[in-house]
Amino acid sequence: MATEIERKFLVKGDSWRSLGTGKVYRQGYISTVNGITVRVRIAGENGYLTIKGKTKGMAREEFEYSIPVEDAKMMLDTMCDRPLIEKIRYRIKLDNLVWEVDEFLGENKGLILAEVELESECQIIDFPDWIAREVTGDLRYYNSNLAKYPYQQWKD
Repeated sequence: MATEIERKFLVKGDSWRSLGTGKVYRQGYISTVNGITVRVRIAGENGYLTIKGKTKGMAREEFEYSIPVEDAKMMLDTMCDRPLIEKIRYRIKLDNLVWEVDEFLGENKGLILAEVELESECQIIDFPDWIAREVTGDLRYYNSNLAKYPYQQWKD
């Protein structure tokens, strides 16, 4: 069993853009029931099936499996709720951490989030200057919720 401990932040400015290269992601959700999600994703040329458990604090169980990209395409086209999540993910290595900055496209265009995976919930982080407000506990920013309630539909 793998445990994911992750913090999520809004991003400000563009200084982060020169720090990493982007890869196109397309993902959808087969199921989002009782805090448990089943996700299909294509990242670049690779397909994945991921099952995530309920979030407890900043942590949750995560199981991810490589699948043939053609299977992932079929699942995205026929089994996933709409809209799909489309984004460009930039991996940025700073100190001993890897920041993943997601620039959303489609119905979530305008939203840019940074995530960092940690070894423990109390791990100390040196924040880059392009990190804004933390949104770790705000369910609106979960990708599974962005698929149901896209950013461009938000009123605030």
